[in-house]
Amino acid sequence: MSLFLYDLPHSPYCLPVKRILDAAGVAYEVIDVPNWDRTKVIELTQGAYYQVPALKHGDRVVYETGADTQDVARYLDVTFAGGTLFPAAYAGLHDILIDYLDNEVEGATFRATDVFYVPSITDFVARTMLIRHKERKFGRGCVDQWHQQIDQLRAGAATHFARFDAMVQQKPFLLGNQPVYADFLLYGIIGNYTWKGWNSLPTDLTALGAWRARMSGFKF
Repeated sequence: MSLFLYDLPHSPYCLPVKRILDAAGVAYEVIDVPNWDRTKVIELTQGAYYQVPALKHGDRVVYETGADTQDVARYLDVTFAGGTLFPAAYAGLHDILIDYLDNEVEGATFRATDVFYVPSITDFVARTMLIRHKERKFGRGCVDQWHQQIDQLRAGAATHFARFDAMVQQKPFLLGNQPVYADFLLYGIIGNYTWKGWNSLPTDLTALGAWRARMSGFKF
């Protein structure tokens, strides 16, 4: 059964999906979805959704049905990961961790990436469309403001990352000996933050660096 991933390469939410699929040894085809043109996802979902990631697995189309859902990750968990990504033993605590990652951590890191990503788009129309999209949500001139605040943004990201460094000093993954979805989500957020070397993890967070290496090589 063919699997297609509708993907934005540096997305903090697409990167976990690709790591899960690779860890499960699943073959899949990537469909690139430009940040400024979501036509492919809109057509796939018949207008129900426009963001990434989205999946087409045979006749099944999977995407997020709400603002705080993990429909894609839960589908991957049941279909490919043996039900290990959302263990019942950590219910509640895991939800809190995911919520923190989704909101506080990703909110603190994506701006530091966008400072470099937006200017890297060479197509003038595409870059302008993305800027306008950002400004509708975050206010006019937001990307320029983030550029001016890059030192503060990096310091804020480091504060969040230090908390995860403390968590993996005594165990290999965030909640124990096996990675859960929160591990993959953090892996994607860090991947987005460090994309093309635009930002980097603080060098003193050695436990988190070792965790990242374990996540890179993890197989189910």
